[in-house]
Amino acid sequence: MSQAVGNTALAYARVWHHVNASDRHKPIYDKSLDCGDYVVVTNAKHIKVTGRKDEQLVYRKHTMFPGGLKETEYKDMMDKKPYEIIRHAVSGMLPKNKLRERRLERLKVFGGSNMGIYRGNILKRWEDGTLTEDYILKLDPKNRMKAKVKAE
Repeated sequence: MSQAVGNTALAYARVWHHVNASDRHKPIYDKSLDCGDYVVVTNAKHIKVTGRKDEQLVYRKHTMFPGGLKETEYKDMMDKKPYEIIRHAVSGMLPKNKLRERRLERLKVFGGSNMGIYRGNILKRWEDGTLTEDYILKLDPKNRMKAKVKAE
């Protein structure tokens, strides 16, 4: 690497993204190392699927006891745990190795627009690489009311 010493520390820093899950933008990327960033996904309850997947998709898990196969349809999962749909989809896209669970721990999925305590950690937004205060206020209606009170 032909970088200054101060810039190499930035390559090792973990960054909070709003949507982007790729860590290949780092100069230290190696598929055998866990050097990824945190990812926050909001509005998981507004997922749209194509075709007849909303009628046909079934999520299965097993309790490891005899007869312990549990099946949940997409519509039920959408009502109860919309965040689990995205987590399951991302889990299927990750490599099936020892780093998979650690990478999934850094995925934070929320059904609504409120990110909770993670909102202060976000440095970049996927669309243009920035995150403005107006965008944060637009995401969280509670903060919108606080901003109007402060403006007055």
